[in-house]
Amino acid sequence: EFMAAHLEGEPMMIMCSDRLRVGLVTIHIPVAEVSRSISKEKILSSLATLRQTLKEDFGIVEPRIAVLALNPHAGGEGGMLGSEEQEIIKPAIEEAFNEGTLAFGPFPADGLFAGGGYAKYDAVLAMYHDQGLTPFKTLSPDGVNFTAGLSAVRTSPDHGTAYDIAGK
Repeated sequence: EFMAAHLEGEPMMIMCSDRLRVGLVTIHIPVAEVSRSISKEKILSSLATLRQTLKEDFGIVEPRIAVLALNPHAGGEGGMLGSEEQEIIKPAIEEAFNEGTLAFGPFPADGLFAGGGYAKYDAVLAMYHDQGLTPFKTLSPDGVNFTAGLSAVRTSPDHGTAYDIAGK
């Protein structure tokens, strides 16, 4: 958010390692605000930014992107577990795919990460911070935070400020 205020562009947090890349649709907002903060347009924009940075900054010719669901079981059970997948996420994925982005999903986060399915993709697009960062940090203890979508390259350690280890 600080960098976005000082550089041109719309920032996207991407956590990167040799094993996994995870981009986020929403960044630092309360979980209670995530559902109303995602939209078809926001997901399409996030997919476009992620695709562009994977091509330009990571050298992937045509990246395959897994898109996570917001709700458990990808909003299954006839909508009892949420409707965002059917009303917002799936239509965004379909539109992006029809426009040439190799986007797939929506996938339940627990199944995609626990089952190793993430390895079939060049990146994963998560709907919110902890949905993407918890599995990333579990699977990639030596990752890097890469901010895409800005007019300058910005990276940092994946652990943030880390006052507990500063000066060591």
